[in-house]
Amino acid sequence: MKREALRVEPISTFLDRAQAPVSPVTRAGSMIFVAGLPPFDPRTGEIASVPIERQSELVMEQMKLCLQTAGASLDNVMKCNVYCTSTKHFAAFNAVYARYFPSDPPARIFVCTPEWFGPFDVEIDCIAMV
Repeated sequence: MKREALRVEPISTFLDRAQAPVSPVTRAGSMIFVAGLPPFDPRTGEIASVPIERQSELVMEQMKLCLQTAGASLDNVMKCNVYCTSTKHFAAFNAVYARYFPSDPPARIFVCTPEWFGPFDVEIDCIAMV
């Protein structure tokens, strides 16, 4: 089965500028894979240096955009991997996450990572099926 890499604007343009060898979303058959992306602000075209609640919203919104580009929605998400710089952000992140998955949430893991290549605290990737 061939992998199809999809462009998602303005995220793809940001990744092109950063010379990042990654696609924001790929699709193969009924499976969709959304890459882990930082809290990218589509209005500024940059990574947002904002509180964890806003970072979480931005990451969830870009995940929604990637899914929509691939013909899916949050309802199609089977698993999310959440990467965060500290467990102290868990409650704030969880409150935002619960707004996006109010019932029957997908499987999930919350992994602490010590640092990133930029000024942000959270990143999420996911797998969806249509």
